[in-house]
Amino acid sequence: MYQFFVTDPQIGREFITITGTDVNHIKNVLRMRPGEKIRVSSRSGSDYFCKITEITDTFVQADILNEHAPSTELPGKIYLFQGLPKGDRMETVIEKAVELGVYEIIPVAMRYCVVKLDDRKRASKVARWQKLAEAAAKQSKRSIIPKIHPVLDYREAVAYASGCDIRLVPYENQDGMEATRAAFSAITPGSSISVLIGPEGGFSEEEIALAAETMQVISLGKRILRTDTAGIAVMSMLMLELEMR
Repeated sequence: MYQFFVTDPQIGREFITITGTDVNHIKNVLRMRPGEKIRVSSRSGSDYFCKITEITDTFVQADILNEHAPSTELPGKIYLFQGLPKGDRMETVIEKAVELGVYEIIPVAMRYCVVKLDDRKRASKVARWQKLAEAAAKQSKRSIIPKIHPVLDYREAVAYASGCDIRLVPYENQDGMEATRAAFSAITPGSSISVLIGPEGGFSEEEIALAAETMQVISLGKRILRTDTAGIAVMSMLMLELEMR
């Protein structure tokens, strides 16, 4: 069953009206027909099972069959702070993190980031990353589209991350898994969780010291993970922890 997102004004009492680029996708790419069933979520997180009743060049109308479709969201909000990686690795992180249930992704400019983005490039990158997040949300049948936050400088990122209930910093020089076990055992349904991932060059000593003032430094094991692997690894661990509660 295909997934689509709409805004609240597109939702009526008995039917939902889909507009924009999804109309062409439904009509000409998926070649769907009246009578086929779809899953529709509002931007505010409501979920519906629907049946297509009309397809035109400008809109698709779908009758609401069940306005209480099960939510696919985790019982907690994960904020992934990702040090800017090089190449297309950020796209991989976004795609996989969205599939795993991330709530928001915050790109972070750090001292040892290979990539340096000016304001114009930052804006265009974030716009592209948001489109990737929407595509991944549709594919994985999320109830919401995770937000891609504008790029933050490091101090801004640490301040933002410190507002969460659980605050984690995986660090390659942290020994043992005791701190990791303790941090994960403190997670409860409804928790907000921030995870700060360093770039290819890792954290500088000053950066890790600043983060440690308000966040819990943890280890992900004995092996050194690439920056894109680290984020996905933590997301997988948190998804399991939250889903099992």
